[in-house]
Amino acid sequence: MAQLQIFTQYLKQYLKARLAYRLDLVVKFITDLISQSFNLIFILVVFGHTQTLGGWNQSEVVFIYGYFLLPWAIFGTFFNLWSFNDKYIIKGELDRVLTRPVHSLLQVIMESMTPESLLGVVTGLIVMGYGASGLDLQWTWYDPILLILFTIGGVLVYAGIFIALTSISLYTDSKTDIQPIVFNVSNYGRYPVNIFNRIVQFVLTWMLPFAFVGFYPASFLLDRGDWRIYAYLTPVVGIVYFAIAVLLWNRGIRHYRGAGN
Repeated sequence: MAQLQIFTQYLKQYLKARLAYRLDLVVKFITDLISQSFNLIFILVVFGHTQTLGGWNQSEVVFIYGYFLLPWAIFGTFFNLWSFNDKYIIKGELDRVLTRPVHSLLQVIMESMTPESLLGVVTGLIVMGYGASGLDLQWTWYDPILLILFTIGGVLVYAGIFIALTSISLYTDSKTDIQPIVFNVSNYGRYPVNIFNRIVQFVLTWMLPFAFVGFYPASFLLDRGDWRIYAYLTPVVGIVYFAIAVLLWNRGIRHYRGAGN
């Protein structure tokens, strides 16, 4: 309950600061929308030259991409850790965080969140609807529940991987280029995994499981039963990776010696 109250206060302060510069808020939304539109246009261009991609038609791939945007938007809202090294390690802000009686990771998340990124959920649902309009999908009453569970699982997969990578900064104050590389790999999760070779499929499933962020859950919602078991595993994989990431974070915090050392 106390954490929820703290989160609410952080959110209020953030909204006050963002609404003071409303034009910046609008520009960010438009920029994100343009970026997502380019990705959609790329898919449409590809299907301008072929009828199927690895056995998937245009509407199915568009649906997968739309679903991919849901966990991505939520992850981008609450786990905006890209500048952690500069802000919290090099500038010493983590020392301030560690003096407070609230878990350090929770504080970093609350201080770095960008609630406007949740608008990406709306974009994702629109893209999913556009893809579904070209398909004859028969959803059951529990599919929306599974959609929510799969999305949460995908967010936890994202969070687990990038929190673990961020934890590296707790051991060294030098910058690392690992996060951008892994971020580029994450984009493969927006496409059907079977269009890649077996090595890439293995990496996207069991090492950097970004296929659980987009492809596997979306394929289940598309009634493609080939990957049904993987879709059901999405929340489990998310919980496991997130739990490992928190353990790595806690260990890194114990190792951290402060900005002056």
